[in-house]
This record gives sequence, C-alpha cells and structure tokens, in this order.
Amino acid sequence: MKLSKLSRKALDHRAARHAKPFALTVITLAGVFFIVSSDTAISDVSLRSLPFNNSASDQQEARRPEFVILPSAVHSLQLQSITEEFGEASEEDDPDDHSSYPLVPPVNVTEEERIRWLRENLVNFDILKSDNTARKFHSRVARFLGQGCSSQFFMTWISPASSFGSRELLGVESLFRAHPKGCLVIVSRTMDSRRGRKILKPVTDLGFKVLAATPDLAQLLRRTPAEAWFDELRKGNKDPGEIPLAQNLSNLIRLAVLYRYGGVYLDTDFIILKDISPLRNCIGAQSINPVSGNWTRLNNAAMVFDRHHPLLRKFMQEFALTFDGSKWGHNGPYLVSRVVERVESRVGYRGRFSVMPPMAFYPVGWTHIGSLFGSPRSKGDARWVEAKIAQLSEDTYGVHLWNKQSRGLRIEEGSVMARLIADNCVNCERIYSS
Repeated sequence: MKLSKLSRKALDHRAARHAKPFALTVITLAGVFFIVSSDTAISDVSLRSLPFNNSASDQQEARRPEFVILPSAVHSLQLQSITEEFGEASEEDDPDDHSSYPLVPPVNVTEEERIRWLRENLVNFDILKSDNTARKFHSRVARFLGQGCSSQFFMTWISPASSFGSRELLGVESLFRAHPKGCLVIVSRTMDSRRGRKILKPVTDLGFKVLAATPDLAQLLRRTPAEAWFDELRKGNKDPGEIPLAQNLSNLIRLAVLYRYGGVYLDTDFIILKDISPLRNCIGAQSINPVSGNWTRLNNAAMVFDRHHPLLRKFMQEFALTFDGSKWGHNGPYLVSRVVERVESRVGYRGRFSVMPPMAFYPVGWTHIGSLFGSPRSKGDARWVEAKIAQLSEDTYGVHLWNKQSRGLRIEEGSVMARLIADNCVNCERIYSS
C-alpha cells in the first residue's frame, strides 16, 4: 500500500558520554571487570531480544534477530524485565493493587509444563475474572459514552495503578487538550479503584470525561472470532507462553473494544498534538521502504476504526488462530502487519481502511527517541529543535514515546519533548519531573 509523501529525514542521535572512574587497585579492578563483563552480556541479550529493528535507519523493515540466553543470565533478565515493565509498588496502593502485577510464566520449560502452571494459577489471574465489578463493564461504558462525546477513546492499563505516573497523565492531558469534548475509557481493573480515581483527579476535576472500567473479557469477546480461544484459555487448555499473559491479552482487548464500540485506541505513551477525530478506519505504519514508499511494518499502538469493522474481526481471528505467547510482538505489531499484507487488496477490505505514514503516529523510531529528550547544547541543536517542532506540528497527530526505551530519560528544559508537552498539556505542572 503506497503512503502519502511526507518528510523521511533521519533524526540525529546524540549519545551521552560518561567519565571513566579513577584507577583502582589490581584486585579491585579484577572484581569490577567481572561485574561489568557480566552486566554487558546481559544488556546485549536484552537489547537483541527487543521486538523491533535496531538498525541505523528507522525506515528499514524491523526484524527480530535470533538470540541465545545464557542459563546464568535468565534469572537476572527476568527480574530486570519485570522491574522495567511494571515499576515498584507504593505503600499507598489500594490493598488489591499488589495482586495485579501480571503473573510471569516459568522460563526454560516445556509447553506442557506451562499449561500445568496456568491451570494451577488460574484463580490468581485477575484479568480473567468475571466478578460483579467486571460484569458491569458494558453497561458502565455504554452509559458513559452516551453522554454526548465528540470522540471516544480507549486505552488499556494492565499494571498496578501505582505505575500510572506523571508521564502517562501528561499523555491523557494532551488527549483532552486536542479533544476537550471527547470521552476516554481506560480499560483496567487497577485504575478502576480508589487509587486510580485519585491519580486521574487532576484531569476529572477540570471536567474532562474519563472512565476507568474493569473489563469482563468473556462478555467483551462474546460472538467474536476469539470467543472460543478465550474459553479454552480460561479452562487452562492453552499454552500461555513465556511473556506475561496480561501483556498478550492487552493486544486482544484493544481490538475487542474497538470492534464493540468503535473509536480511537491509543497506548498510554502518546503525546497527542492535534485533533484525531477527522480520521476514519486507519492504522499507522511504523516504518516504510524509503525507495518504494510502501509500508514495511505496522503498529497497533494507535488505531481508528468504526464499530464492527471487518478488519478488526480479521485481527481477532488471527489472534486466536496464531497465538504465540513467547514471541514479542507476534500478537501485536507483527499480527496487524501480516493480516493487512494479506487482505489489503481483497474484495471486502480494499478501500475500506487506510495506512497512515510513520509521521502520523511514529515520527521517531524507538532507537532515536532519546533525541527528543535532551536540551540543545549549541545553536545547531537549537535550530534542529525548532525544525523538528515545526515538522511535528504540521505532519503528526501524536508522538509515540516508546516507553520501554524512554521511561528512564529525563525531559530536559528546552528539549523537543519539553516544548511539545508545554504546548499540549493542561495542568502543565510535572513536565520536568515525569
């Protein structure tokens, strides 16, 4: 599918340099060498296991390279992954907030052993529960969306409420800055709580419409192509894979809510720059071929679709038929990419949706996202910031921040990020602390 012409300039990436420590004794140096060597091996495996391309150009097709994890590194990698993904809990959490950390399947075991583990832990999977709160999901959402929304938005949140931080809240603020009459549903058990309401209070106190609602997945997936698959999962008859099940189910939830209600789905790590409501039935390309202009990878972090759109149904069918819980991205970005590649020219799909160019939602690839956070160090840097702001303001609906790569970066004064947030926030109180 050909994309519209937009600027494809590669971003400059500035690597920070760190000073070397003062020379130590021979014995101390040997100990430091051992620690650094071990950490380097683990870091290298972690980077090579990421789901998207780490080549120099963001426009190249992303492919996940093969890698081998050393047995000694498995435990450290697993702990590091959990910490990065879900953060640390606060003592101020709701009493049930800690129980919402997604359960991590065992690694280096057989499929049969993972299925047995799933059956033994089914009762502990909050995301699979259909309790009184969850069963009210549809009535609550339908009532909420029926109050005169100019546009309806959906996000998912599978982590504890304590992990919904300042940066996520700034993203919510930017959504309402561009859509003050819009309605946002956050599909989440943890945010549907006292703690969640407190976190969202700075936005709701301003009169913006936000609802955090606990999903009933059995109800949500009823009469969809994924219904039978989910029923088997709840019985413990499916291999959950090695990735936390909630992360994979998040990919399915976003498809199901759009299919049932229609609207806009956005990941929580977006800064919205302009009104999305004119868009209809589209999905964003993450990368394109710079020669042909054709997309090479799509992403499911931003999607706009009408209710009951056939492409959403096809996505859910693909999820159920090809689910693999051990491959990063297989049930998300890779899924939407392979389905669209198959159906884009077929009768019934051709002309019924469009693919937006990378500048629309993914103007900066994850390998270069750090360039938006640093303050200008020279006149050349300052000119680059101004040029980038002008480009994004013209061509971009929202900037995906690739949180796994950028969550540890500080937003520096005068940076592209600081400027974007200052221009698109509501309270604007936490720009440099987020």
